[in-house]
Amino acid sequence: MADILKKTLLENSVKRIVSIIAFASVFVVALIFLFLFSEGFKLLQFESLPAMLFGSDWQPTSSNPRYGMLPIILGSLLVTVGALLLAIPFGIGCAIYLSELANPKISEILKPTIEIIAGIPSVVLGFFALVVLSPVLSQLFGLPSGLNALNGALVLALMVVPTIETISEDALRAVPKGFREASLAIGATKWETIWHVVLPSALPGIIVAVLLGFGRAIGETMVVLMATGNAATIPSSFLDPVRTMTGTIAAEMGEVAIGGVHYQALFMIACILFLISWAVNMAAGMFIKRQRLA
Repeated sequence: MADILKKTLLENSVKRIVSIIAFASVFVVALIFLFLFSEGFKLLQFESLPAMLFGSDWQPTSSNPRYGMLPIILGSLLVTVGALLLAIPFGIGCAIYLSELANPKISEILKPTIEIIAGIPSVVLGFFALVVLSPVLSQLFGLPSGLNALNGALVLALMVVPTIETISEDALRAVPKGFREASLAIGATKWETIWHVVLPSALPGIIVAVLLGFGRAIGETMVVLMATGNAATIPSSFLDPVRTMTGTIAAEMGEVAIGGVHYQALFMIACILFLISWAVNMAAGMFIKRQRLA
């Protein structure tokens, strides 16, 4: 009886500790949320929200400061979308090969190699983009500088591929083996089975992989700071230099007066970035929930 009572007390204690940790995590996120928005929304005293979101001039240090964030938001989205356009085919293709086609010995080599890419420091990849890719793009397209959205997208794609590949592979492997056997039994080829049976069944997980890849790309700082040219102008193509939201915060936060309007504008950018990341994570969570209920 005493042993049962001790086990019950121990289980209850563990449950309380785990609950406290979980609520503490939520509490910390809520504090970050409140801090960001309490600082960022002070900017509304000096600038209207439409003027900030749709203004085309970001000149916070001029004699007549302007805080138009449209070039920065478009720059972030351009680099992120470009990275995903490159990373999605490679990531999903690698996942299909490793889960459906590759020899186990080859998988043992390729899988760790892809995962190692995710561990490369972003500053190293940014330096690679600055020193190696930038001159190549400059010569290839006849540009005065290779520091542009395409340069940032290429390196971001390399960083995003492991995320998309790993989650997509898990989704593909989770498809029941009976689905494949039934498809092959009625005369479908291996590729027909993959395309018409395995991929549709794993689609919710693949969509989650893409959404998390989006969140990984749009939140990256060092690569875009070093590789994109940092020009706060509205881009017309991938060959134009751009400035991203994360790059703007990293480049300017150390030089602003705490509590000033410029300081509040950077926090407003952080709020926008937070809302975008939150929306992407919520969408990913909804797809995961749908996948579990299916």
